[in-house]
Amino acid sequence: MRRIKFGMIGGGEGAFIGAVHRHAAALDGQYELVCGAFSRDAQNNARTGDLLGVNSERLYSSWEMMLEAEARLPEHERMQVVVIVTPNHLHVPISIAAINAGYHVFCEKPAGVGLEQVISLADTIATSDRLYGLAHTYLGYPMVWQARQMIENGDLGNIRKVYVEYPQGWLSANEETHNKQAAWRTDPALSGGSGCMGDIGTHAFGLVEFVLSDIISELCGELYTHVEGRRLDDDGAALIKTANGATGVLIASQVCAGEENPLKIRVYGDKGGVEWRQMEPNSLTYRPLGAPFQVIRAGQGQAGLYNEALDRCRTPGGHPEGYLEAMANLYNDFAKAIRAGESGKATGVPGVDAGLRGMAFIDAILESSSSDTKWINVNNAGAK
Repeated sequence: MRRIKFGMIGGGEGAFIGAVHRHAAALDGQYELVCGAFSRDAQNNARTGDLLGVNSERLYSSWEMMLEAEARLPEHERMQVVVIVTPNHLHVPISIAAINAGYHVFCEKPAGVGLEQVISLADTIATSDRLYGLAHTYLGYPMVWQARQMIENGDLGNIRKVYVEYPQGWLSANEETHNKQAAWRTDPALSGGSGCMGDIGTHAFGLVEFVLSDIISELCGELYTHVEGRRLDDDGAALIKTANGATGVLIASQVCAGEENPLKIRVYGDKGGVEWRQMEPNSLTYRPLGAPFQVIRAGQGQAGLYNEALDRCRTPGGHPEGYLEAMANLYNDFAKAIRAGESGKATGVPGVDAGLRGMAFIDAILESSSSDTKWINVNNAGAK
């Protein structure tokens, strides 16, 4: 099989997430980076392309030029997938243009900066035969799939309670004055109406809906900005209710000094509970009612794992797999979908529906935080 050719928009020297995408795409040998518009800064763009071994003739000064120039190449040479790792405000314009130009799209989350904007993207995808994937990386972990399948198969019984939290500490000080990544993430023109909740709150929200195979239908939330002069929220929390009757709490913060990325979810039903921690991703704690708790471990050949989890394990038990492998699982499933001729949503990969849900969440928590109304309905856009 020939490798799938991709081009990257954004992710130049000094960026973080672009390198993660490149490493993940390379892990299974399914992809080949053939072109890029890595930075609007010409020197940065050139240095990045040189470092990555991209032919200088396929380094482009703008994403518009890249889409147009690649389309003129013979089919066996041109890129097939556009990977978007820009600030949020460009996600939808580039995605729509790329799909209309005949390319598949794999985009960093969130899908955009507003629900109506992402609805327009969904409409474009619906009338196309192209694929769209959204990089909700944590949904690539094997033990997240194990938790989901345990719940779907009734191992926990009727789901009653869910707690999800994502505390970070990297924005505890005024980082935006000297850190490029902090600067755009706290700029409403580039990031959208929410800072912390748009950046990591959407991960927590998406994790709940994925693991429960349920939607958050209502929330009562508050947003806070702790660092003086910051223009977007850096902290927040919400009480949540799901369509199937579970209740819970969602917390996200980027001012928890000293914290790294300890995303955690706990789910409880009337027969037991499970707990998964992103910083110990190979373990899923299972607490059956009336019996000793168990620690279920990831790994090829491990007993007790559902096939959906086993399919995403790469090494024998006891060999750590982490963040890069989780994203690589998404890229791997995206490649399978391309080769199978799928359209719209790739099997196993979050798609535009997940993007719509994230936007609905952001809109609801912004409204709730600024309103005296206790509970706000979460728009059912993207709900299945």
